[in-house]
Parts: sequence; structure tokens; C-alpha cells
Amino acid sequence: MPALHLLFLACLVWGMGARTAQFRKANDRSGRCQYTFTVASPNESSCPREDQAMSAIQDLQRDSSIQHADLESTKARVRSLESLLHQMTLGRVTGTQEAQEGLQGQLGALRRERDQLETQTRDLEAAYNNLLRDKSALEEEKRQLEQENEDLARRLESSSEEVTRLRRGQCPSTQYPSQDMLPGSREVSQWNLDTLAFQELKSELTEVPASQILKENPSGRPRSKEGDKGCGALVWVGEPVTLRTAETIAGKYGVWMRDPKPTHPYTQESTWRIDTVGTEIRQVFEYSQISQFEQGYPSKVHVLPRALESTGAVVYAGSLYFQGAESRTVVRYELDTETVKAEKEIPGAGYHGHFPYAWGGYTDIDLAVDESGLWVIYSTEEAKGAIVLSKLNPANLELERTWETNIRKQSVANAFVICGILYTVISYSSAHATVNFAYDTKTGTSKTLTIPFTNRYKYSSMIDYNPLERKLFAWDNFNMVTYDIKLLEM
Repeated sequence: MPALHLLFLACLVWGMGARTAQFRKANDRSGRCQYTFTVASPNESSCPREDQAMSAIQDLQRDSSIQHADLESTKARVRSLESLLHQMTLGRVTGTQEAQEGLQGQLGALRRERDQLETQTRDLEAAYNNLLRDKSALEEEKRQLEQENEDLARRLESSSEEVTRLRRGQCPSTQYPSQDMLPGSREVSQWNLDTLAFQELKSELTEVPASQILKENPSGRPRSKEGDKGCGALVWVGEPVTLRTAETIAGKYGVWMRDPKPTHPYTQESTWRIDTVGTEIRQVFEYSQISQFEQGYPSKVHVLPRALESTGAVVYAGSLYFQGAESRTVVRYELDTETVKAEKEIPGAGYHGHFPYAWGGYTDIDLAVDESGLWVIYSTEEAKGAIVLSKLNPANLELERTWETNIRKQSVANAFVICGILYTVISYSSAHATVNFAYDTKTGTSKTLTIPFTNRYKYSSMIDYNPLERKLFAWDNFNMVTYDIKLLEM
């Protein structure tokens, strides 16, 4: 029976998928209640015999083992899938965090780039606003210049008309007794002094620049009376005449000169030029004739044995006099023999930017020439920046006499000496400047002046007087110019 029970249970388990099953309850022959559960075999047409039961049980056990193994395998696969799913879930989270970090990094970079672009935009807007302001300022300056040009044109036309009227009137030439009148000015005797017409004409004549009235002789010098070749006080400076323009940036400022006391082999036409922009300035261009100078073809180039500084050099009696670079030493260089003949320190003189002129350029020591010889213009600590003027011996450079003025050197643009009188120019850049100060070494007195002086190119870095030609030589923003002058005998 136990075998039959096992067979029954096995059939029950095995027959879960069977198509039909029967359950019966009935009394057996002895009257006991008996339960019968019948399941049809899916494969067997009849129940096995008792000797076949063990074989069936073993088959069932094998099938059960196989199913159990399959179940465990399925469980393992499920666990594996769950683990894999868990890992995939973790991987997605991790990947999301990494992606978020990457996106945050890109976002930070974009924000930085945006900040840089905003900064650049602000800078560009500021620069644009500055340009607009500069443009407005330039337009205003242009408008003012145009207005000034129109005024000058009207004044010139009016002056020309008045000069023509005066010529037609054949006015007698009598000097005004008043010292306030310009030398050479003439009065019209036939005019009634009480009439409004005369007062109007007189008012207009006082506004006419002397350069428009004074006639020039063929040599380019103002026409003068007998005796005007002597010394006197400066009363008029003409308009600049441009002779040459520098070719390179080295000629932004410089110095050019002719010898007022030429010696063999040099003549009155011999000209020298030095471009002074840069360091180690040693080249001196020599021109035998004025035409060579104007065309830019030097006949010789001197290379100085010692570098010079700034625009204070002069030529006098066959020698070049200049300030040695970064020193208070004045050097005499003989041009014909190309040798240094003398060197001398100027006691206490400021140098290399200590007491320059207003425009700078290390113009602390400025040499000058007039009818009486060689001069040096400078300043010292003892003079507290005021101009000191010394007369030099041209042979050995010894100081013969010294004057201390009350003119602050750094407040003026340049200076020159005429007939022992030191003159200063107020501005190097204003087109309409003035000769504003004079110091007379004969009397030791000074006075203010308002003689018009034109800086045509608005950067005059050198102004010197040539007593032989009675002209001022200047270097104005690449341009080498001359000015006619008028002296009044004292």
C-alpha cells in the first residue's frame, strides 16, 4: 500500500496538467467509507503494475530533480537579473550624476564666457563712448579752426584792401612819435583826425599783422633803413618759411644750423643738420650748398666720437658745440679736422631732464650764438629752476660771465639770444604763440613781451638765432623753417 500511496501522490502531482479528474466516495464491502480520486494518465493507457511502480517513482523523482534544478536555475537567473537590474539602476544613477557634473561644468564655462563677453561689451561701449567724445571734441576744434580761418581770411582781405587804399593815397612817410607804434608804421596826414572814417581806419590798421605790411627784399630779409644792421631790440617775427621736411620718424625733432662766422673750407651756405630722436645720437649731416640741404643730399656725414643730447647744438667759427649725452659737459668738435678740441662741465647745471624746456626732450642745456659770440642757457638747483645765462669762451669753453634771471625755465618752450638779450617763447605747440619775455644782460633787467610767434606745425623743438643772416632758425615737427625778424635800435 505505501507504494500505491506514493504512486497515487506521484500521479496526482504529475497529473496537474491532465485533462480529466474524478473523485468518488463509497462504502466498501465491509461497510467502510472509501474515498477514490482518479486521474487519467496522459501517456499510459492503463495503470502500471505493482512491479512497475518503482520505475515510475524513479522517473518522477528524476523529473522532480530536473524541475527542481530548473527552478533553482530559474531562481539563479532571476537573482542574476535582479542583481543586473540593480547594477543597471545604479549605473544609470551614476551616469546621470556624471552627466549632471559634465553639464554643470559646461554651464560654468558658458557662464564664464558670458561674463567675459559682457566685460568685453562694456569695454567696447566705453571705448565707443570715448571715441564719440573725442569725435565731438575734434568736430568742435575743427569748427573753431574753420571759424578762425574765416576770421583770418576776412582780416587778410580787409588788410589787403587797406594797403591798396594807402598805396593809392601816396601817404607821406613820417614816424609816429609814440613808442607803442610799430617801427615802419606810417600816418596819413591828409585824413581828418576827428572823422569817424579815420577812427575806423586806424582801428583796422592796428589789427593788421606787421608781416602783411612790411615788404621783404630779394634776400628774404625785411627791408630796413640805413643803420638797421646794428644791434637792437626784437620787435617783430615774421611767418615761418619751410625749407626742408625730415624723411623719417627720427626727424620728429632735431637741430639745424649755419655758421654765422664761417671759416675755411666752409661758407655762408654750409648747413648742418642733426636728427635727435633716439639714443646714441652721433650723426651730423653736412651740406655744402643750400640746394643740397633743401633736396636732402648731404656732402658729408660726421660721426661724433661722443653722443650728444637734445636740440641745443650750434655751429660757430668752424666748430660744432653740443652737450654730451647724460652729462653737464659741453663739447667743442672741430668740423674740418673732425676732432674734439675742448670739453667743459657747466657748474651745477641740470641735465637729462632735470631742468628742460616745457616740451621736454632733455633740453636742459641749450647753446646759443649772437653778435657777440657763444652763450649757454641752463638752470641749477641754486637758481631753483630759473634760467641761468652764461657767456662762453669759444676756444676753451670757460665761463666768462653769468647772469641769473627770474624766468622759470620749465615754463617756456624755448629761448634764444639776440644782441645780448635773452628772449623766450611761451609755447611750442600753440599755433599762435608769443615771444613773451626778454632779459637784457647789459642792464640786468627783464620785461614781458607779446610779440606774435607762429608755430605752424605745432611742435617747435628748437629755435636759434643766426646773427649773420638776421633770421631765426627753428625745427617744427619734422620741418626746418626760418623766420625773418625786425630789430629796433636802442
